[in-house]
Amino acid sequence: MGNIMRSPLFRVTSLNGVSVIVKIAIGFVTSKVVAIFVGPAGMALVGNLRNFLTSAEGIATLGFQNGIVKYIAEAKQDESALKKVLSTIFISLAAVTIVSSLLLFGLSNYWSASVFSGNEDFGKVFRIMALAFPFYCASIFIVSVLNGLEKYRQVIWANIIGNVLGLAVSVILIYRYELFGAMLAIVLAPTTLFFVSLVYIGREINLLQNISFASFDKTTLKNLGSYSLMTLFSAVFVPVVYLAIRQKAIAVSGIDAAGHWEAINRISTYYMLFISTLLTVYFLPKLVLSQTESEMKSVVKSYSKGILPLFFIALVILYLLRDFAINLLFTPDFVETRELFLWQLAGDFLKAASLILACIFFASRLTVAFIVSEVLSLAILYVSSVFFLSVMGIKGLTVAHFVTYAFYFVGLVFYFRKIIFRRSF
Repeated sequence: MGNIMRSPLFRVTSLNGVSVIVKIAIGFVTSKVVAIFVGPAGMALVGNLRNFLTSAEGIATLGFQNGIVKYIAEAKQDESALKKVLSTIFISLAAVTIVSSLLLFGLSNYWSASVFSGNEDFGKVFRIMALAFPFYCASIFIVSVLNGLEKYRQVIWANIIGNVLGLAVSVILIYRYELFGAMLAIVLAPTTLFFVSLVYIGREINLLQNISFASFDKTTLKNLGSYSLMTLFSAVFVPVVYLAIRQKAIAVSGIDAAGHWEAINRISTYYMLFISTLLTVYFLPKLVLSQTESEMKSVVKSYSKGILPLFFIALVILYLLRDFAINLLFTPDFVETRELFLWQLAGDFLKAASLILACIFFASRLTVAFIVSEVLSLAILYVSSVFFLSVMGIKGLTVAHFVTYAFYFVGLVFYFRKIIFRRSF
């Protein structure tokens, strides 16, 4: 028992657990405030903006996050190589971020009409987003560098502090401006992470001394391209598909029902934070540094035996306490959300089981295989969502979620069967 408690995985998992608990608590407060001030209909509109921001973030950061982790991890012992990687990534991201901000600002009314079904009243939100965007993208860059340097504790603490500051910003904006404030909160709250992460990176490495135009390396940029394609595909098309599904749900079941679906997705996001954060800060770097299939299997086995059973127990408890969760997080207007729990939780367990295998795509730069798997899963998600929505109403979207990840998990197990079922000697 003592050895387990002293292990790196236990220490990182424990601190990550604290981080996720803080983030979930912050999400609880934010969801409650949003539910009170904007209701189910406003929740659906906020979900549209959140999907757009996710897509815009992926484009502006070129989908480099996982690539940054890999190449920083590989170059951290070589000062010259590290300088090449940092310079290439920073200069590339700076150029794209500036262009993205200009497009957001100049076409703000167009984006408002596209995201909110012809409504241009929220153009100001996109202009503010344009001004905040450089800070947001810079924070993603800095946190990815810290991950690559394997500074897990610093990454987690930066997220904890940044989220607490973001909560304060969100509550003030939503309380004062209601729906408009909720949209501003989505845009501005994440920028707080920049100022916190800047302090932590300054203690580890002098970024300014390691960034120069002379160190810009086209080969490094080309190598990052495979990661860019993988992450960009997910960043652009996943939010677009969810946006299309939500618009379909509004047309078939009404905007309030779409708000209930957004509510269950919010709850899902909270507990999936534990999985996604742990994968990003601990398991992905381990997979990146794995030299053999046997080492990869060891990482997958560690996740499957140490994390998934605990996650399953947590999901069962949440299902039993779903009425309490709805009352805690939202208002009586969201009571119909209780009917969406079973299939959503079942789908999320399969999603958690799949994500560790999906990380192998990034660790091994299997770009084509990753894109094919994403295309197939998104196609299944959209088609099954449309079908089950027409048959079962809004509940059908959670059934489609389960069906999608059932196919996804089986497909990944089959594709990586040589790693999963490899005999260890």
